[in-house]
Amino acid sequence: MSEMKFYDRTEAGMLLAKELTFEPNEDVVVIALPRGGVPVGAEIAKALHVPLDMVITWKIGAPDNPEYAIGAIAENAEPFLNLHETSVLSEEWLTQEVARGRKEIERRQEMYFENHARQSIKGKTVILVDDGIATGYTIMAAIAEIQRQQPKKLILAVPVIPKEMVLQLRTKVDEIVALKIPDFYLGAVGAYYEEFHQLSDLEVRQLVYESRPY
Repeated sequence: MSEMKFYDRTEAGMLLAKELTFEPNEDVVVIALPRGGVPVGAEIAKALHVPLDMVITWKIGAPDNPEYAIGAIAENAEPFLNLHETSVLSEEWLTQEVARGRKEIERRQEMYFENHARQSIKGKTVILVDDGIATGYTIMAAIAEIQRQQPKKLILAVPVIPKEMVLQLRTKVDEIVALKIPDFYLGAVGAYYEEFHQLSDLEVRQLVYESRPY
């Protein structure tokens, strides 16, 4: 696959949308992971003329290196943990970290969904979107949250995903649509973009607001 970079998340979303086709009467909803997945998901929702919503996740970082993911949680699902890593940690620390993540998820729910009705996804075709996948913990947590709500079909759509993650995730979703599946992953999602700024909560809110049909 080409090693050309995406210019930004908007371009990645437009390119992904071209790879997604559905039956005329299929009930489809796009579910994006904030923050970075929302611009990608917004472009897909716009192109397909379907609703956009979100599932909020929180990465659990290692005590001595918060950037190193050892698990993740989503809104209502059980935590998804690397048991090899977490089994040697203090149970009290892990409990506190999960509680901290739940509190941040609640804050974002209030911020993002003020005056915004959540989409019901039971019995629908769900397109789960992020700006890319690296370790896979947050997307695993998101998948668990969505499957808990009983969609008819779950499609994972991402601009870039390591080949080994495709092997891990293909049994957890019905379909994976990806633009880049590199044999040798560059180590970070941002390495596949020319422009990859950290979105603010206000930018996420605006994108969700603009996606509403009224």
